[in-house]
Parts: sequence; structure tokens; C-alpha cells
Amino acid sequence: MSTIITKVDAFLLQVPFTGILRTGIDTASPSDMAILLVRLTTDGGLTGWGEAFGHGCCRATKEAIESLVGQALIGADAGDIAGLSLRLQQRFHLFGRTGPVRYALAGIDIALWDLAGKFAGLPLYRLLGGQPREAVPAYASLERYGARETLVAACERAVAEGYRAIKLHEIDIGLIEAARQAVGPGYMLMADTNCPWTAEEAFDKARTITGCNLRWLEEPVWPPEDHASIATVRRIGTKTAAGENMVSLMEFRNFFEADALDVAQPSVAKIGLTETLKVIALAEAFGVTVAPHCAYFGSGYLAALHLVAAMPGDILFERLFLDFPASPFAPFTTAIDGTIAVPQSPGLGCEPAAEWIQHG
Repeated sequence: MSTIITKVDAFLLQVPFTGILRTGIDTASPSDMAILLVRLTTDGGLTGWGEAFGHGCCRATKEAIESLVGQALIGADAGDIAGLSLRLQQRFHLFGRTGPVRYALAGIDIALWDLAGKFAGLPLYRLLGGQPREAVPAYASLERYGARETLVAACERAVAEGYRAIKLHEIDIGLIEAARQAVGPGYMLMADTNCPWTAEEAFDKARTITGCNLRWLEEPVWPPEDHASIATVRRIGTKTAAGENMVSLMEFRNFFEADALDVAQPSVAKIGLTETLKVIALAEAFGVTVAPHCAYFGSGYLAALHLVAAMPGDILFERLFLDFPASPFAPFTTAIDGTIAVPQSPGLGCEPAAEWIQHG
């Protein structure tokens, strides 16, 4: 079957959810999540699906795909994933190594891997060398509620739904302590603070919450690329995590060489699967655990799910603690008893439901 790319399409979906998601930067609506899908079509009629990170940035990324990046793919061999990844990054690096253009390249890369799995007749996680498995354990990635009662209720609901691990996004130390008290010592608890503090503030706050026994403290320092300051926080005994804001192997190398991380968190919909695989290999050389970041629910979500399924050990899959009355990728976006089913069909294993694409 021929693998020449003949068409590139982008679809911006608005998927209603229940829960709390920050508006403005994260999404244009308090009740809909923006999901930007990329579809590659080959001259043999096969299609591959990807997802470009976006939320509130989705419209800009869609424009980057349609008016800039997509045109460079017409006539290219979809089977040349490594070569295309390199050439596209070199061609478009003048427009920024992060942001809409880079996210567009990530979405295309995921679609190429979906095609690769379909060509091989294998689910992506098997193509990546993973052993057969039906599901992976997940952790509930809560929103930043900012209120004790709401936070405690969310923690209790996550526990009732079968999650054994919970990630907070609170920056108030009292709320982090309240969450630990609510779930008890038998549950894994993490805290993602999203880069709020100076190095000195992060150092002081990390010492304050030592008793919370966090699995990791994620991105405690502003700016996110300040690996030296995160390394300082780590030296007091706090396990640190970062990576969702890194978009290249070189950025991860800087953190690894600074001995700044216990856990690396590449975001597949920001950097693509090809670059993520390089990060995983480098992390292993430095003795750093990889737990992919996933704050989306489209083809990038499926790619991250397959990636976790392919990794040895019980790496936890990140799932935002939101509920969807309907999803273009059901049933794989639903957690059951704290686990996510892994698609078994070739490639990503799940096409977006046609009715969603008609309105994209």
C-alpha cells in the first residue's frame, strides 16, 4: 500500500464536559474542551489521526497547520517518520521552538505513527515493543479548586471511583495538607503547582510540605526552564517532576545533567511521539523515571495511552478529572475503577466518531 501523503486536514472540536477547567488560557468556554485533531490521508486511501496541543491555543495551531505546516507534507512519504520529523523541525524552527507551529508538528507526528501502526497491522503500543495488555492504571489529575471543601470533595470522589493516585494543582500549602488528610496515607499524592514561585519560595514551601509525603512536586519554580533552581529544591529531599513545557530533547538533557528531576513528563501532543521516545531513552541513561504528561482527550490522549502501555513497569497514566457526557473517542477516555482500557486495533486503535468530525 502506498504511503504518499496527499491531504492534510485539521478539525477543531468543542467537547462538552462537567467539572472545573480554568478558562481563558486553557479553554475558551467553561463547559467545552477544545480538541484539535489532524488527519493525514495517503494516496492509498489510508488515514492517520493526530492531536496538536492547544486548549485556548487551538485556533492559532489550526491556522498553523492549514496555512503553513500542512502544505510541506503533500507528496511526502508517511513511512519516513524520523526523516520527516527532522526536516519539518529544521524547516520551521524560525517560527519558534514552542507554541502553535511546534504543536502542529507534534500533531502531525502522532498521525504518522497512527499510520505506521495501521500499515503494520499492530496497535501502537505493540509496535513500540510493549507486551500485550488490556488496560493501564491511571491517576486522577484534579483541577485547581482553590477551596478546601471543593478540593476535599473531589479527592473523596476520585477515591470512590477507584483511583489509587491523585494529582493536585493547588498552590496553597494548607490545601495540599488538607488533601493528604482527606485521602489518608495509603494513596499516592502528587502536586503540580504550574511554575508559581521563585526559587527561594519553592525551597521554603517544599520544606513545609515534607510531611505530606508527595510522590513528586511538579514545576515549583518560575520560569519553567530554570533547571538549576529545581535542582536546588530537589537537593533538600523533595522529589521533583517537570517536562510538559519542554519541547526538545536538548531541554530535557539540560535538566538531567543538572540532576534536577526524579520524574520527566514529556507532553506527546506538544513534542510528538518521535521526540518523546528519544526523551525516554535519555532518561533511562540518567536514571530518571518518565511519566508522560496528558492534559487532553483526543488522538494525543490515545498516543500517550499507548506509550504508557508500551513502557515496562506500572507507569501511571494521567487523566484530567473531568467527565464527558459524550466523547469522540469513547470508550477509551473513560476510567473504570482507576484504569483505562487500551485500544487493541491497529494504530491508535480508535477513530473519532464521524458525527464529531462533521461539525469540526
